Amino acid sequence: MGSAFFKNRLLSGLGAGLFGILVVGLGGWWFTLALGVIVHLALLEFFRMAQFTGIRPATKTTIVACQLLLVGTQCSVEGGFFSELTAAVLPLSGAAICGWLLLQPVTGSIADIAASIFGLFYLGFLPSHWLKLRNLDDINLAQGLHFLPNDWLGSITFGMVITFVACLMIVATDIGSYYFGIRFGNHSLSPISPSKTVEGAIGGLGCAMAIGAFTGELLKWKFGFFVGGLLGALVALFALVGDLTESMMKRNAGLKDSGDALPGHGGILDRIDSYLFTPAVVYYVVILLIPFFNK
Repeated sequence: MGSAFFKNRLLSGLGAGLFGILVVGLGGWWFTLALGVIVHLALLEFFRMAQFTGIRPATKTTIVACQLLLVGTQCSVEGGFFSELTAAVLPLSGAAICGWLLLQPVTGSIADIAASIFGLFYLGFLPSHWLKLRNLDDINLAQGLHFLPNDWLGSITFGMVITFVACLMIVATDIGSYYFGIRFGNHSLSPISPSKTVEGAIGGLGCAMAIGAFTGELLKWKFGFFVGGLLGALVALFALVGDLTESMMKRNAGLKDSGDALPGHGGILDRIDSYLFTPAVVYYVVILLIPFFNK
């Protein structure tokens, strides 16, 4: 691999990172719109992989359902009607997907249904937790932000901070895994991804735990060092699961990359695989575990 490849990889990675910082900082419908575009492109790559294996998923129906789920999640910030409507999207979408496959000239198979429903879960339900996380505004979870100037507190919410922290822990996992894997890696982690090593995974885990522990102390959570470190460990674990899951699907489809949208990184799905399972983990730890310790 030449210097041009690494230059393209660096530039596209930097561009993606700056874009992520911008849309997370803006939040609201800007974040929803950006997430919707990413989900749309990733779904196209996912269904392309499925089609390489002979599966015929309900592509258009699933894409529409995923977008409705994201829009409904953002609308449900205020609660009430939209919360119930968002909860109805999953079961109704499942029925719509099955109905679409029933109407095709060649009736759908179990594999067609499974791929479509998994697409709804994988690239609709799971990413919607980024919106839930960004919209968190519980003042009891953000006591450590009181060191900021008062006029900053209106725009720097707990949801913004914890979303940035979640992304930072994923980045730390990736960087730690790469560095420790190159420096110390001798034992292969999984045949699904031969380049990954046990040593690299441990390094990524340690880096994510360090970020989490620092965050727990900064935000003044009770047992912050422990709870934050636990959160970092879970993020590293589920980021790895997301990475290996996408590698498993690519291997099954006989593809090296899910696409070529990002020079040096492959497709959109190659870039976001670690970001799919993790927001739900962070969200439920934050709303369930931390309040429990803070009683």
